[in-house]
Amino acid sequence: MPERIVSPKPRTEDVELDVSLRPRHMADYIGQEKVKENIHIAIKAAQKRGEALDHILLYGPPGLGKTTLANIIAVEMAVNIRTSSGPAVERQGDMAAILTNLKKDDILFIDEVHRLSRVVEEVLYPAMEDFALDLIIGKGPGARSLRLKLPRFTLIGATTRFAMVSPPLRDRFGAVYRLDFYNKDDIAAILKRSARILNVKAAEEGLEEIACRARGTPRVANRLLKRVRDYAEVMAKGVVTREVAIGALNKLEVDSLGLDQVDHLVLRTIIEKFDGGPVGLETIAASISEEADTIMDVYEPYLLQLGFLARTPRGRVATRLAYKHLGLEYKGGTEAPQGSLF
Repeated sequence: MPERIVSPKPRTEDVELDVSLRPRHMADYIGQEKVKENIHIAIKAAQKRGEALDHILLYGPPGLGKTTLANIIAVEMAVNIRTSSGPAVERQGDMAAILTNLKKDDILFIDEVHRLSRVVEEVLYPAMEDFALDLIIGKGPGARSLRLKLPRFTLIGATTRFAMVSPPLRDRFGAVYRLDFYNKDDIAAILKRSARILNVKAAEEGLEEIACRARGTPRVANRLLKRVRDYAEVMAKGVVTREVAIGALNKLEVDSLGLDQVDHLVLRTIIEKFDGGPVGLETIAASISEEADTIMDVYEPYLLQLGFLARTPRGRVATRLAYKHLGLEYKGGTEAPQGSLF
């Protein structure tokens, strides 16, 4: 499958965009009010006591601002932040080198913390609990254990797969926060700020139209804004109006709810080839030439949030809302739950 413009996972084009648009202070961070309030209280309490923050685990779908929040915490605490990722730390020695280079009150941010190997995690356990590093010197009968004292630091872990974080590691985080999808108003506010930074002339209605199609994800919203800006400069007078936004997003094949051609393919496969389901995940994957894990981790979450898909013991079922959105006659089956996140 080609790389999707509505994918919440970071793309090459996002690197420069994220740096310029990423807020640096808590006051500029829009949305996630409950999480922000709890972290703000923890920061003020730690500063009052002159201590480092408790270890923090941030989890939730990609693109919601976990990395941004970690950097904001470092700024608010006025401390240095060291950044790494689970796949990058392959050996115990790699983790030991990172830990021994930390200074007092530093923040160590590990993205995709669920992808740390178990042997690397074992180095973290005493470091998080006792601020100590246990090393084995020598080999065989002459080997001996050496414990090095570490300065007090804060580990901030981020993950999109909370269930895959091992229980021993998960239990060592003092605070665990879930980041949820953003509502339309928060996305519109983020787009307004981004448009100001990027010097994009945009009407409020135009930004609201982009917000409706951003899948509740700031990263997707900013990416779509960049594409609509290009369209406005070439096809319109450089102003993002509602009509311009609709025209640009229709050309990108992003519909009114943020579904793209891959989402439509998944739904139509279930409805047209398998009578709306139930149908197994492996069967859907084979039908659209995609990996089952990719469907489950990348495509399904948003369709489930919208109530377009239902998971049953016998397989996936397309709901009445999915038929209605695609303009198809409903054939009976599973109803969507009442209410919608968006």
